[in-house]
Amino acid sequence: MENLITVENLSKKYSSIEAVKNLNFTINENEILALLGPNGCGKTTTIAMMLGLLKPTSGRVLIHGQDIEKNRISLLHKMNFISPYIELPKKLTVKENLIVYGNLYGIKKIETRIEYLVEKLRLSEFIYKKTGELSSGQKNRVSLAKALINEPSVLFLDEPTASLDPETGDFVRSFIEKISSEKKMSILLASHNMNEVKRLCKKVLMMKNGLIIDEGTPDNLINKHGKKNLEEVFLKLNRNKNEL
Repeated sequence: MENLITVENLSKKYSSIEAVKNLNFTINENEILALLGPNGCGKTTTIAMMLGLLKPTSGRVLIHGQDIEKNRISLLHKMNFISPYIELPKKLTVKENLIVYGNLYGIKKIETRIEYLVEKLRLSEFIYKKTGELSSGQKNRVSLAKALINEPSVLFLDEPTASLDPETGDFVRSFIEKISSEKKMSILLASHNMNEVKRLCKKVLMMKNGLIIDEGTPDNLINKHGKKNLEEVFLKLNRNKNEL
């Protein structure tokens, strides 16, 4: 399989603080990789550099073999992201938001694309409501629709099922699994839901203090550390001050 994302010796330093320290990993097509770690470990900084929003101190990120820092404009149409910390314009309706973002990406036959996403993500009941009037779970699904409006081959998911009830969360996870396989996407997932990570991800990177301190498949990490589940592995690695 082709490596759609390659991270090489990626580092970010702020004065004397090293937020990210020499990261190296790849994500293949049709692969979902989890980037896990406690708040402040460097995940957000890493994702910002991978999106081309933040300049690395050293190292580089390759998307489809091209350096994101040097080719950000030409690569943007192949990428998208979702984050619960970034809200869509509240005064626009759901459909208006999707039209705006579709136009930003130059999507042809935008109505057809929106109809597809509305059906697949169950948005029809509130497609004409203002985004600011939606529940947090509804906003989450709209954000996912926005992230898929341009049919990206590279997708960044930050807490994609936050605020969703169990049934809707399961629906969204199934949708992510299906679309990743059908479109052969490369997906980077940041999540605090360890059951979600185990279900969706072929590989897990554990971060702490800006470093990758362990990696492997969910089952391999569980067996390696002698734990019952991935959450116990996460707690062990982040409570052990000597695990660096």
